Amino acid sequence: MSRHPFFVSYKENIMLESIPNFLFPVFIFFARICDVSLGTLRILFVSKGMRLRAALLGFVEVLIWIIVVAQLIQHLNNWVNYIAYAAGFSAGTFLGISIENKLKVGSLIIRIITAREGDSLVEKLKKAGFILTRVDAEGGLGPVEIVFTVLKRKRWMEAKKIIESFDPHAFYSVQDVKFASDDNGRLPINGPSSAFNRLLRIRKGV
Repeated sequence: MSRHPFFVSYKENIMLESIPNFLFPVFIFFARICDVSLGTLRILFVSKGMRLRAALLGFVEVLIWIIVVAQLIQHLNNWVNYIAYAAGFSAGTFLGISIENKLKVGSLIIRIITAREGDSLVEKLKKAGFILTRVDAEGGLGPVEIVFTVLKRKRWMEAKKIIESFDPHAFYSVQDVKFASDDNGRLPINGPSSAFNRLLRIRKGV
């Protein structure tokens, strides 16, 4: 009976034939880390509307997954491979989230609600280069002011420090933004190469 082309023996695979059997759990572990990390980033790019990047990462992710599963099928008698597969998935999820936090892709909208007079806050945000909208509103305990601002994720901590220095008790909420309009119409927030450029800077230690 012919075998499925994906499930070839490792002796017939030029890339893997030199790996000793006892090293296959290590190979599965690190390969799983790679494909799960890529999967996490792919989901990020999908949520940001970055179709081409998501498609490219999806191709590499599935290719690695096929190789890993093929080797796992060929070594079903070694229970260590199962542990390596599961551990790689867990570690890959952790690493993918860590990389996503480092990349800081996309933009955020911050809603700030304060019972204080907001002139000082507005001036500080404007001075830092943030574009904002200010609205008077009524809260449960009296008049409040609401300030909205859209900013790049990499500037979130800068905005947070300004908010908390103005009013440590101010309520604020943060939400991802996929698109925002400008004077020229509806345009995506993210630049064409920002995510990959940040990934390169991470690799260089910048």
